[in-house]
Amino acid sequence: MMGDEFYSVIKLVSGEEIFALVCVDESEDEPILILHNPIKMKPLHPQSNQLSYIKVTPWMETIDEDMFVLRMDKVITMIECKDKKLIKIYKQYLDEKDEDDVQVINSRSKKGKVNWPGDPKLGYISSVEKKRESLEELYKSDSKEP
Repeated sequence: MMGDEFYSVIKLVSGEEIFALVCVDESEDEPILILHNPIKMKPLHPQSNQLSYIKVTPWMETIDEDMFVLRMDKVITMIECKDKKLIKIYKQYLDEKDEDDVQVINSRSKKGKVNWPGDPKLGYISSVEKKRESLEELYKSDSKEP
């Protein structure tokens, strides 16, 4: 009997943590997990005054499969994830994973911002030329004052 699908963070006995859309198959003697598009998420925290990012990579990087079967004896713990930000990042990754990296960067640049589920004021990008002009104006206005 197959259970409902749910988003889950799974800690494996190998030490890996993966995020996937999971379904539990209880039709056999021992239940097994069916993982759809499992990924690894790694939080990146640059400097304390900068944005935090999450690096997303496929769980299995050398193959193109999107479904995996996992026995429960390989799992330390598993929790259902209801964090809308993590689910949004996961879905965005799946939408973009088949696109060329250059195509993804260009589409985000045209929109003028990076898709980040946090504060909508954060993540805007500008051209080097616009930034140079604004810094020159600031410099000129400071040098006119006595």
